[in-house]
Amino acid sequence: MKLNYRIVIFALAIIFGVVFSAPSLLQTEGGKKITLGLDLQGGLHMLLGVKTDEAVASRIKSIAASIKHYAERNDILIDNLSFTNDSVSFEVLDSDEVPKFQEYLKEIEGVKLSLNGTVISLTLTPKEIEKTKKLAIDQAIETIRNRLDQFGLSEPVVARQGQEKILVQLAGIKSQEDEKRARELISRAAKLELMAVDEDRNARVYNMTPAEAAQYGDVILEDVKNTQIKYLVKEIPILDGGMLTNANVGFDQNNRPVINFKLNAEGAEIFGDFTGKNVGKRLAVVLDGKVYSAPNINERIGGGSGQISGNYTVLEAKDLAIALRSGALLAPIYLMEKRSVGPSLGADSIKASMEALIGGFVLVIIFMVFYYRMAGVIANVALVANLLILLAVMSLFGATLTLPGMAGIVLTVGMAVDANVIITERIRELIHEGKSMHKAIEEGYSNAMRAILDANITTLIASVVLYVYGTGAIKGFAITMSIGILASMLTAILGTHGIYEMLESKMAKSKNYKFWFGIKG
Repeated sequence: MKLNYRIVIFALAIIFGVVFSAPSLLQTEGGKKITLGLDLQGGLHMLLGVKTDEAVASRIKSIAASIKHYAERNDILIDNLSFTNDSVSFEVLDSDEVPKFQEYLKEIEGVKLSLNGTVISLTLTPKEIEKTKKLAIDQAIETIRNRLDQFGLSEPVVARQGQEKILVQLAGIKSQEDEKRARELISRAAKLELMAVDEDRNARVYNMTPAEAAQYGDVILEDVKNTQIKYLVKEIPILDGGMLTNANVGFDQNNRPVINFKLNAEGAEIFGDFTGKNVGKRLAVVLDGKVYSAPNINERIGGGSGQISGNYTVLEAKDLAIALRSGALLAPIYLMEKRSVGPSLGADSIKASMEALIGGFVLVIIFMVFYYRMAGVIANVALVANLLILLAVMSLFGATLTLPGMAGIVLTVGMAVDANVIITERIRELIHEGKSMHKAIEEGYSNAMRAILDANITTLIASVVLYVYGTGAIKGFAITMSIGILASMLTAILGTHGIYEMLESKMAKSKNYKFWFGIKG
């Protein structure tokens, strides 16, 4: 027997497989492990709906805010700025400024511009309305996924279902407290707005109706700490959370948690201009329709930094910062369906899958040894190595194992054996033809290589396509298949070839082909 580079690589691969799969197999305290999906460990399944009409209203409100800022920055006087669900209208007091305003408004995509004297109206086109609704759903999916990733859950499933529904599956949610936190984090709009307090009329806010406030272009908002305290603020915000770039938890001078936020360049410029022109007045920090604070503006505030203070715990502040960082939802979402998958159901799935895997594995091992004798034993060594490497790679990357993923492992066992069967059959054919042991092994691998590569590469391409276009459990199946195929290429082609090379002289001397390959010489 002699060592060769193939057997050295194979041995290192087995050591790698044993070391990194051990934490998952033995469930040790330390080390990276494979996480189980919703169908295996239980968790939360939710179907969410998106109120896309409100995304359209939010888009109009944003256009109105841009118009107001443009007018103030360019010292253009406008009046009667108002908006409905799909249109904005206002009057330019100086008719000479109308062409300048028209040029600016042409830069806004998806709107139809109409002019009646000095009154300008903007209406969203049907195409833009549909685009806004679609964007709201896409953005909701991405935002929810980002929030759950930062929440600390392993590979949550967030996917579109139908036209306006979102499927969310959270594995490992076991307590009511965790479920409540996850649901609140998902559904929180996290819509940040900086709004000017109407100082001229705020004293009358307690005797004012919402309809009366609307006549002045205002809205009445409650204080987040005390609902008895109310503020009268301008309906069109100075800026919103779309200009926010970061949010982190900090602490004030009394060691209470606060949220420090940072605005982008455009937001910082708008913020600086507004605070510079409104020294002595108040600016309301509004989050999801509640006033968190309304500090006095003592001087121009540059740099685009701000702070949100409130009566919340460190954990609540952390979740709020996550929601702000991941972006506000363009449209509110609502729960359409919710069900919990119990751990006992997951345990039953694991048991059934393990029985299938072990049963199939044992039958394959018995068949290989019975039919191919020592060559079958060598193939079985490669098969065990293949499984260990597969589990090690999944553990190393913290992959999530689902029920379809376990099916992928079972299928990988069959594919790994298939390569060894092809190679062994080619070697047996060449021995029958009277080739020497050395030539039979080398030509056997050479002849089998094309069939093995064709089968594995086509399956690998299919797995990649499934991963790219699939969701959730389909991705899990594709991942295990892809890793299993690559591992089988290493074990079945390189590993067994190295073992045959090491035992070649011994096999040639014995000439006991029945023992080595299950055939008569």
